[in-house]
Amino acid sequence: MNLDKLNTTVPSILLPPLSEAMDKFQINSPLRIAHFLSQTMHESGNFKRLEEGLSYSAEGLLKNFKKYFIDKTNKPIADANAYARKPQMIASHVYANRMGNGDEASQEGWKYRGRGFMQLTGKSLYTEFGKSIGEDLVTNPDIVVTPKYAALSAAWFFGSKGCIPLADKGPTPDVVKQITLRINGGYNGLDERQANFNKLWALLST
Repeated sequence: MNLDKLNTTVPSILLPPLSEAMDKFQINSPLRIAHFLSQTMHESGNFKRLEEGLSYSAEGLLKNFKKYFIDKTNKPIADANAYARKPQMIASHVYANRMGNGDEASQEGWKYRGRGFMQLTGKSLYTEFGKSIGEDLVTNPDIVVTPKYAALSAAWFFGSKGCIPLADKGPTPDVVKQITLRINGGYNGLDERQANFNKLWALLST
């Protein structure tokens, strides 16, 4: 499918890797493309963010990752001040012992931090995505910040979350909402995702 009409919305330099990734993972109709790119735009800050930002202040840590620093009885688990503005320590702590990562000392939370246009996160997802394209991303996770793999990982994630059959249901706000839940686990940024979809659908449906 000719994506040149998206030049005003998607950086032209990214159209080739995105097109390749969408073809590989059957994101191959105007509806599927509009839904996929609208989510990808939001998750990546309009394709400007290829790696998770983890330089949180102590206040930011307690706001975004409170349960990893204070338990349900308000007993301290870890000192947020000791982790503040230290991305490697933060990721190693908050992503430890989940998503296939080892404990905090393993630093796998940092090694497999969010990367790509949809912030692929955790050793398990790096492993699964790598298998889907026949490459070892567990050994070389940094490659996901390159445009080719940022696009491939996003298209794989979209498909792995069951978003393709949802996208086929139509261009309605309810479908955008359902896909947002699959991608985000909630409805964070729903208004922006909807606005992105409206813009892309107007271009692709004509």
